[in-house]
Amino acid sequence: MNLGSEQEKQIITQLQSLFHRAVASVDPANCLPPFLPPVPKGRTLVVAAGKAAASMARATENAWPNDAPLSGIALTRYGHGMACERIEVIEAAHPVPDNRGYEAAQRIVSQVAELGRDDLLLFLVSGGGSALLSLPAPGISLEEKKQINRALLMSGAPIGEMNVVRKHLSSIKGGRLAKIAQPAQVVTLGISDVPFDDPGTIASGPTVSDTSTIKDTIKLLNQYQIDVPDRIEEHLATPGAETPKPGDPAFANTAFHMIAKPADMLDTVVRHCRESGHDVETLGADIEGEAREVARAHAALALKRRTNNRPGYILSGGETTVTVDAGKPTGKGGRNVEYLLALTIALNGASGVYALAADTDGIDGSQDNAGAIITPDTLARAHKKGIDPQAMLDGHDAYNFFKSLGDLVTTGPTRTNVNDFRAIAIT
Repeated sequence: MNLGSEQEKQIITQLQSLFHRAVASVDPANCLPPFLPPVPKGRTLVVAAGKAAASMARATENAWPNDAPLSGIALTRYGHGMACERIEVIEAAHPVPDNRGYEAAQRIVSQVAELGRDDLLLFLVSGGGSALLSLPAPGISLEEKKQINRALLMSGAPIGEMNVVRKHLSSIKGGRLAKIAQPAQVVTLGISDVPFDDPGTIASGPTVSDTSTIKDTIKLLNQYQIDVPDRIEEHLATPGAETPKPGDPAFANTAFHMIAKPADMLDTVVRHCRESGHDVETLGADIEGEAREVARAHAALALKRRTNNRPGYILSGGETTVTVDAGKPTGKGGRNVEYLLALTIALNGASGVYALAADTDGIDGSQDNAGAIITPDTLARAHKKGIDPQAMLDGHDAYNFFKSLGDLVTTGPTRTNVNDFRAIAIT
């Protein structure tokens, strides 16, 4: 990054430091152990699913008594694994599932079905678990499930709506894993990556009851104009497609504890900034909406603070969406870089405004970056290189925009996941 002064370098360093502080605040090694249940009379089977699965499994191993039985499977995204001693770590594809995830889900169901009344299923769930735990309902092929998943990802649907569909096409989601585990005790420890922290939305809620219906699923598929294979239509026409609802006996011996959530992350950073003497405006940890529209609204807030000579930070979290037009070629993107490119255009080179946006899991979309950084001269540097920012935004090619400027933020997998962190600095 070609910064023009020591002051600018310092601002960028501060933004990066805020992001690292955000991630550290929701590290499973710190936030998981206090929520572990007592050792049961029988054995403990750990099933972990999501981008934080391996780190949650390791935190469990480190805190679990050495003489107490402990085994299981942690299913995580490629590159997000870490060594465990008693729990097997398996890496699979995300956001579109693959055979490794499918086979691991089959093994998980087989092991959970063997649990008895004195046993414990300790389910460790984090964002990404829905795509990883891909076990289609009977009669639906993995390829058909992948087809629907790709269409949902391109539709612009918020995560909660995508997971309504996923639940009704699954043998494991929407409370079905808890049903399989009967009569064992089921304790779920969750890291939330969804706005408003709905346990039924995190990884499509394999161990919690579901209030959505088949009717909701069909409505969403129609709303987003998603072509549905014949076998999926046939499945949705059967009562077996319905998920277990509140009051189902499957949930009589279950408990759910949220061990980390976006608000915890944002509160930690807000508190640090204020203790350091900075004026902080927080927009909350549950922001949803189209990335570029959210960016325009945030740019207006930043410009207003700049006009009023009010330096400080504007902080926010949540999960925006990117809608891709079907049939049109697209570049490489991610919701955070799309947000930042739209923010850059809306700010139009305004002096004294900097910003960072990054995913706390270390991966923005399906690329190798967590996010990116913008500076007051981002537009000018792009134009000097002959890059058309609006054309790049229209083509959803924000990754290559920031890569060409050397402004990507690359951390590698963080092995936690509480959604996105955004910080705008006004000097």
